[in-house]
Amino acid sequence: MEIVVIGLNHRTASVELRERLSFSKEQAGELSTEILAHGLMQEVLVLSTCNRTELYGVPDRWTGNRTDLLENFLMSYHKLEPETVNGALYKHTDRDAVRHIYRVASGLDSMMLGEAEILGQVRKAYNHAYKLGVTGRVLNRLFQSAIEVGKRVRTDTGIGVRPMSVAFAGVKLAENILTSLKDRRGLILGAGVTSERVLRHLCDRGMQKIRILNRSEEHAQTLAARYGGEVVPWEDLGKSLEWPDLVVASVATSEPVLTQEMLQKGMAKRKNRTLLLMDLGVPRNIAPSVGDLKNVCLYNIDSLKEIVLQNLKAREQEIPRAEAIVAEHIQNFARWQAGVSACSIVRDLSAGPQIDRDTFLRKHLDAMAHYSDEELAYVMELLKKFLDGAAPEDGGKSREEVDKWDKVRALSAFCTHFGDNLGRN
Repeated sequence: MEIVVIGLNHRTASVELRERLSFSKEQAGELSTEILAHGLMQEVLVLSTCNRTELYGVPDRWTGNRTDLLENFLMSYHKLEPETVNGALYKHTDRDAVRHIYRVASGLDSMMLGEAEILGQVRKAYNHAYKLGVTGRVLNRLFQSAIEVGKRVRTDTGIGVRPMSVAFAGVKLAENILTSLKDRRGLILGAGVTSERVLRHLCDRGMQKIRILNRSEEHAQTLAARYGGEVVPWEDLGKSLEWPDLVVASVATSEPVLTQEMLQKGMAKRKNRTLLLMDLGVPRNIAPSVGDLKNVCLYNIDSLKEIVLQNLKAREQEIPRAEAIVAEHIQNFARWQAGVSACSIVRDLSAGPQIDRDTFLRKHLDAMAHYSDEELAYVMELLKKFLDGAAPEDGGKSREEVDKWDKVRALSAFCTHFGDNLGRN
């Protein structure tokens, strides 16, 4: 059971590259289905957030490396040349892949250490892939355990105390720039999870004048009822730019919802009164050229680095405890993998009394060629337990028992040859 993952994140790629390789929910399903149709993987899952895009896969059989093929599919889907990523992609297999998703779900790999959103995003990506039927036994187990790890890290360590998120960092930066939010006016674009968190943090800091715009007015009304504020029709977006001191955008879109032309008109009506724009979307919600306009201050996710550093210093003492939890669960997953391999051996052995030992041996050695010494030792341990429980106590000579002992002798030979071939007993 080989597991592979390729991806890029805020550490390896700029926001410009991340948005070019991001996936909507529909696109994630489309690419997953395409990969399975080509027989590249037997299981696949796409995880795409504002700070990362990752493809997880389980090949049909161990082949040494399938990450390059996944990269080709990723580049082809987005119609990009391989040199575009310029080394931004990371690639992990097996235990390293397991460690990676566990750290992601725990908030250890996030821009804001211990951020609140990522665990929900991992769960959402998994549920979507599961419903599409593109995951199977391995990725189901992997992502279910990743979600468990994420919850445990937040419960058992201080990583999740006073949860850090992109929304919090954006509001904190706005507060630093505007000095105070109490007498300021805020315009919120979007009504999703990030927008709700932005609203909560703005209200906590005393902002009372808030307007909410969203394509679905019903969702905007829900937020307004919960946090206060006025709902403005989405089609009035352009006219609304005259009013606020702060605009925070977090909209699911493939194209900017705020263009340079819109802002030019808005700034003219404001008589060029300073406007702070906080773009928390990937792909970006606000055209980058807007930042060139006079008295417009535009910030995006990559502008939050100072807040990130402050957050890291406050929480870094919790990292060893969180990493220890991750390591424990990696060990549990490795044992599960080894157990599945041992069951596969026993199942094949039980298929019939006549076994071609060389074919049998080659098949299972190939399937476990990427296992670590520790994982192989655990497979041997499970097989020996099977042998210990296989012998009939009274030495009976029924046909069933004779067949059983034939299989036991074959399995014993396999175990011996297994260790001799790999030099691992």
